[in-house]
Amino acid sequence: MLIKVNKTLEVKTKLLNTTEQCAKRCSRNKGLSFTCKAFAYDRVTKRCHWLSFNSLTNGVRKKQDHAFDLFEKKDYVRNCIIGKGAEYKGTISITKSGIQCQAWNSMIPHEHSFLPSSYRGKDLRENYCRNPRGEEGGPWCFTTSPEMRHEVCDIPLCSEVECMTCNGESYRGPMDHTESGKECQRWDLQRPHKHKFRPERYPDKGFDDNYCRNPDGKLRPWCYTLDPNTPWEFCAIKTCDVGILNSTEAVAETTTCIQGQGEGYRGTVNTIWSGIQCQRWDSQFPHQHNITPESFKCKDLRENYCRNPDGSESPWCFTTDPNIRIGYCSQIPKCDESNEQDCYRGNGRNYMGNLSKTRFGLTCSTWDKNIEDLRR
Repeated sequence: MLIKVNKTLEVKTKLLNTTEQCAKRCSRNKGLSFTCKAFAYDRVTKRCHWLSFNSLTNGVRKKQDHAFDLFEKKDYVRNCIIGKGAEYKGTISITKSGIQCQAWNSMIPHEHSFLPSSYRGKDLRENYCRNPRGEEGGPWCFTTSPEMRHEVCDIPLCSEVECMTCNGESYRGPMDHTESGKECQRWDLQRPHKHKFRPERYPDKGFDDNYCRNPDGKLRPWCYTLDPNTPWEFCAIKTCDVGILNSTEAVAETTTCIQGQGEGYRGTVNTIWSGIQCQRWDSQFPHQHNITPESFKCKDLRENYCRNPDGSESPWCFTTDPNIRIGYCSQIPKCDESNEQDCYRGNGRNYMGNLSKTRFGLTCSTWDKNIEDLRR
């Protein structure tokens, strides 16, 4: 929760059933006498608190309170810009060459027509860098130097603030717009696009908020968009310099067995479980595909060896049989697995063990409980 020390800061409250209702009123400023910059939702009393301030406002302090969910409008707290920076509402107030910005409501030393009253909704407060007309070059300001009328500010593009390694499967940064500038849909919502990537089903995929992620082995991080006509798009995130690799992102490589789902398997098995030969990764015959060594450079797609470049359940390959597109290499043993543990052969059709938890630790429902639902 945000606590206001400055008593002049405004707060409005009302009983509402959901955080989504609270968010809609904040984004539209419906019925509010101020610009809503954040809101806190009390889960116990179901009361929404709309705030005219955020955590960066002077005279405000943060307080830990588990009854509240706090949401802040990103345009006011992010330290980078999307596209031309027309929506930037941060607090940087120095130009690229280091000159202090002139206040927007001042005519000294430069007269101008960019008054806060003329550009409502553009947040021309104080002397903060802004781009009220969405012009090329990004946010700017009139300067306090009589010799320089205006200059752009040195605010980095969000796409350049952080980098990704490999194809971005481990990217957990805050990019929340696509490469064409569309805002991402939250992963925990099914509007405007329905999808299978619910955060509760994939707890290890980093589905926070509406940030770009790569949960399914695409070329790079992506997201569903708020545009009803554009289901999803890739996000513009730069690739890290060679050698920059966080230890938490490194995949444990193995050659004789597989760990986890086998993303780090680098052995030379080149047949699927039934013995059918694998197709070379750099070949398009007999099966055409886009998982090539050029597109997935860090996946070691050499020869026709079994690999798991896309986060599948285990290493696999395209096969040389025209009638079988892909096959799993489930004959590769799992690392550190004794003979006493449950295991299966092939695709597990004959498995009769008593394991009753999923890979992520979720307890399975009994088969007879759900059999009628499955038949429907």
